Amino acid sequence: MRQTFTLSANISMLFADLPFVERIEAAANAGFRAVECQFPYAFSASDVAGELARHGLVMNGINTPQGDPAKGEFGMAAAPGMGSRFRDEFEQALAYAATVGARMIHVMSGMTGGQSVAARDAFFENFTWAADRARAGGVTLLIEPLNAVDRPGYFVSRSDEVVALLGELACENVKLLFDVYHIQIMEGDLLRRLGRHWPHVGHVQLASVPRRHEPDEGEVAFAAILNELSARGYRGFVGAEYNPRGKTQDGLGWAAPWLGR
Repeated sequence: MRQTFTLSANISMLFADLPFVERIEAAANAGFRAVECQFPYAFSASDVAGELARHGLVMNGINTPQGDPAKGEFGMAAAPGMGSRFRDEFEQALAYAATVGARMIHVMSGMTGGQSVAARDAFFENFTWAADRARAGGVTLLIEPLNAVDRPGYFVSRSDEVVALLGELACENVKLLFDVYHIQIMEGDLLRRLGRHWPHVGHVQLASVPRRHEPDEGEVAFAAILNELSARGYRGFVGAEYNPRGKTQDGLGWAAPWLGR
């Protein structure tokens, strides 16, 4: 079967023994043609863009700012009463994405204790505004469900919930981030769920379950997931977003068939 997707290295987690900007070269040397990251804001966007250009790599996506970890913050999109701060941080993400050429932004929903009326109101107001701002630049926004084991109290923890929110939001440039790790923990039934949510999928990420290591261990048959993506003609990116068991380079055997090495 001909592979249709592009494997992307999440350099917030992979090659973590190197300074951040140097991870781009390491990813290129490992055979990746794309990278993504979570919170790059401590590093110059122009430096990152220059390194991407030097190695011929694409930065396919970034996250909106996390906020203050000491206060338990993990995004602002659904945080009641934080609309002004959300807009400032989203503008920061949009500007960074423009400089590095990223066409996707994972908009972090936040630690709201679930979907209260106030959190839902904030979510719809903020996403409606953000989707309009992103549309002009051809940027797709992503909503990711984060499992309630690792991230209890996050606004949304199930892909089924995200798709329901997308139906209410009705913005064509807002999509589901289908993270196999989170969805397997919370919902399982991955292939059927992928098919059911297919029209809404904007990006895919993977890691082993339950340890979030290389996808050559654990309870998910990753070759089946990747083959399903190609069978469906998925032409987007698949992010390798995991905590390596050791040095990243030593654990990339699983990726060789998908990198063309």
